[in-house]
Amino acid sequence: MGSKVFDVDLLAFERGDSSKRKSIVEGVMTSLETGFVYSAHDISQNFLDDVYGKLEEFFALAPELKNSAVAEGANGQRGYTGLLVETAAISDIPDWKEMLNWGQSTPVGHPLRKKYPHRFHENAFPEELVPGITKTLEKFHEEVLDIQLRFLRIIALGLGCDENFFDRCVPDGATLSRAIHYPEMNLAPSESHIWAEEHGDINLITALPRSTARGLQIKTEEGWMDASPPEDHLIINTGIMLEHISNGVVPTGIHRVIADPDQRGDRLSIVQFCHPAPWTILSPLSSCISEERPQKFAPIAAADRLDQVLWEINLLEESRRVDDD
Repeated sequence: MGSKVFDVDLLAFERGDSSKRKSIVEGVMTSLETGFVYSAHDISQNFLDDVYGKLEEFFALAPELKNSAVAEGANGQRGYTGLLVETAAISDIPDWKEMLNWGQSTPVGHPLRKKYPHRFHENAFPEELVPGITKTLEKFHEEVLDIQLRFLRIIALGLGCDENFFDRCVPDGATLSRAIHYPEMNLAPSESHIWAEEHGDINLITALPRSTARGLQIKTEEGWMDASPPEDHLIINTGIMLEHISNGVVPTGIHRVIADPDQRGDRLSIVQFCHPAPWTILSPLSSCISEERPQKFAPIAAADRLDQVLWEINLLEESRRVDDD
């Protein structure tokens, strides 16, 4: 793993000449040796203020009200998930966080929905509790997904693919937006000050436009370092699926969220996990295989790899790996 996260400019890549674009691709690929990169973007900061304001209003509600937004049978992929449920694969102690999850609606009759009925669920927005939240979160999902698709074009070029390689497999995928609320640590049931244990995301890339407090840390060769993007820049980190198809050229960005003992209060972040369509076969790209880097991973369907990890992180409702008792 590398030890330096670069700051790049997505908009400069899109508007630049071939020399500028090549330089940004090289910078991104070097930065992704850490599994992380920071980027300028064009999502309105005023819009993000609105998104965070509505979600702060939701998470401030009483538990019994928030529970009305639970989406039964969605395995943490839609609706509200309470405290002490999701658990890092390396841990048997559930994370001290609660979440609200949503994504794009898939039309009834779509072949993906027929083939993977357990993968596509209806959203469960708490509209009656926070008026206006539905349209706001739907717009957030669309805008961040657009950013991620545009950023994946840089990564595609860095992997030796056509620039639009990911455009063909991400639409109609299981891309998930997730608001994560980490309560103040003096409410935690243990002495640990880790909100979310060390883990890697199960997807292609993850985008984090903003958080309300520090706490995200990146694992590097030298140890843990704080994620510290420039103001109004988003954080991109890589997931297990991108490591798989890149044959390890791009490692999974390992991270954790930890409360600073000198910082009181809670933390709210909203991330989006960009997934390929479930029927996509994750197979290492030929451009990433060589004598020096022989094929490391066997092909597997994206849907199957996701199910593996959902069990590992304790989100399969019918077979929890860890109980909250």
